Amino acid sequence: QVRIVESGGGLVQPGGSLRLSCGFSGSIFSITNMGWHRQAPGKQRDHVAVIAKDGSTNYADSVKGRFTISSDNAENTVYLQMKSLKPEDTAVYYCYADEDVGFRNWGRGTQVTVSS
Repeated sequence: QVRIVESGGGLVQPGGSLRLSCGFSGSIFSITNMGWHRQAPGKQRDHVAVIAKDGSTNYADSVKGRFTISSDNAENTVYLQMKSLKPEDTAVYYCYADEDVGFRNWGRGTQVTVSS
């Protein structure tokens, strides 16, 4: 099992930036993909960004060009750099890690609020 702890959420004005961090521990050797989903009030949880073990990335169309996912393998940490934030980016952001046995581990989430 992979344990996940997210940090970095908060309140930011439209156009601002935030960086989310996601630390992994436990069965980290089994991790294949790492990524972020988000869930706004009353909506389903949606894909935001994912980074594979080989470093390849994929982004939701709504965040392309504004968000960047990266990983620090030495620190077992994944980052989500968010720029040009919009009110519609307001959501709880959940980090996840996929294991090679097909199981997805989730963090508890961190709130991001974009408001003036």
